[in-house]
Amino acid sequence: MEIQQLEYFKTVAEMQHMTHAAEKLNISQPALSKSIANIEQELGVPLFDRQGRSICLNRYGKLFLESVDIILDEFEKAKEEISEIIKPGFGEVSFGFIHTLGMAVVPELMAHIPLKYPNMKFTLTQSSSYNLLKGLEEGNLDLCLSQKIQSKIMDIQWVELWSEELFVIVPNNHQFANRNTIRLEEIKDEQFISIKRGNALRQIVDHFLEKAGVTTNTTFAGEEMHTVAGFVGAGLGVSLIPNIKGLNEYNVKKISVTDPICERKIGVAWAKGRYLSPAATQFKNYLVEYYTGNKSADGDK
Repeated sequence: MEIQQLEYFKTVAEMQHMTHAAEKLNISQPALSKSIANIEQELGVPLFDRQGRSICLNRYGKLFLESVDIILDEFEKAKEEISEIIKPGFGEVSFGFIHTLGMAVVPELMAHIPLKYPNMKFTLTQSSSYNLLKGLEEGNLDLCLSQKIQSKIMDIQWVELWSEELFVIVPNNHQFANRNTIRLEEIKDEQFISIKRGNALRQIVDHFLEKAGVTTNTTFAGEEMHTVAGFVGAGLGVSLIPNIKGLNEYNVKKISVTDPICERKIGVAWAKGRYLSPAATQFKNYLVEYYTGNKSADGDK
């Protein structure tokens, strides 16, 4: 049974006249009669008492009309709610981001959004790249900020927004603390403070260490970068991290890596082919525009 059939039935029930109802609905009287007959056949009972050209609802029709009114009202409410969700500038966006962007980048971004789109609402998810990818695949996320991610089951679109340098950080009293540059292989004998496995940054750091031929003696793996910086500042090892907000507050020196060049690229990702609401599309375009004009997106931006 279709919504249109229910609308036809309600019109006939209100007008109590098949021909007049057909004229109001702008369909032929035989087509309307057939639609009503199909409903009655599906329900297994007549809905109208017919006397010549006159028709009136019987007790089954009156009972059915009560349910039809509820169904059509709920249908209209649902259409209005969905319309509000997808309306550009007024919709709702499900937006995810990797853990390391939650300290400064995303909070600063979201602080700007109400100025641009005061009526846009967001559902925010901070998680690992793996979980963000799963969210895109399952349709629970519209967009996410992460390094480039790929799916085995669908096409994930990704547009680079910015890149940020990764620095070796050492305690201020370390032998390398007077250096401005360093080759990554030079830390091969140092105790290393790392981000926990499963974090997007951990994968990138491990890649550069492997590329430099460095097998680290990892003494601690922190949940987030401020913890890593704290352990390094306490003299418990060295690390490789971006220039996070507040890094200067720790007892550490950051050193640029000349070989290999260490950086990570961050972009916006979405599932190609899946419906993206006008609000989500508008926000995606805003992200590209915002970071095109703001190339640096590190913690001190």
